[in-house]
Amino acid sequence: MLKVNEIYTAISGESRYMGWPCTLVRLTGCHIRCSWCDSEHSFTGGRNLSVQEIVQQVRNNGFKTVLLTGGEPLLQAESRLLMETLLSDGRRILLETSGTLMGPRALPLADVPKGVHRVVDLKAPGSGIGSEIIDWQGLAMLSSDDEIKVVCAHRQDYEWARDLVLAADRWDKELRVSFSPVQDSLPARDLAQWILEDALDVCFQIQLHKFIWPDVVRGV
Repeated sequence: MLKVNEIYTAISGESRYMGWPCTLVRLTGCHIRCSWCDSEHSFTGGRNLSVQEIVQQVRNNGFKTVLLTGGEPLLQAESRLLMETLLSDGRRILLETSGTLMGPRALPLADVPKGVHRVVDLKAPGSGIGSEIIDWQGLAMLSSDDEIKVVCAHRQDYEWARDLVLAADRWDKELRVSFSPVQDSLPARDLAQWILEDALDVCFQIQLHKFIWPDVVRGV
């Protein structure tokens, strides 16, 4: 059984699959508290569902793409079985994870089933999360089929992430890396300009779902 916070249809707002319609499966629980978190409702609550019950809801919605997120979905080790089952059902699986160390009961980033597109939200200092709990070993095992995103709250976050990209020694050089601004904290124009000034080979992105539904907090 998995503790599920919510399941709904959505437009994927981030990653290389931005804009694709999908079924979003949000699992309950998170072991960290990012300063800019926009899904605090996922920390608690929800209902227990079997893998087959979740898969059936996904089938009912009809979309090929499934976005598995949280909270932190890898805290629940049975998420592996869910991803394997969805893959066998012919779904494209996008996994949004914090890429942090989570303890022995969680599913390690490196053990996510092959074929799942891992989107790792690398925590910059402005998130309030210390770099000592980042799963650097797991990041090093990501492939060009995966991607890293860095949410920047201010210039210091940008410089931290920029220096990691330029050092090119933490992950596969072919890995897609995207930078996005914290809404209402860092102007998107500023972040875009910094990327251009430094000729940084990263993808600039905004959260598309917040642009489409700026007045809606949940269910987008």
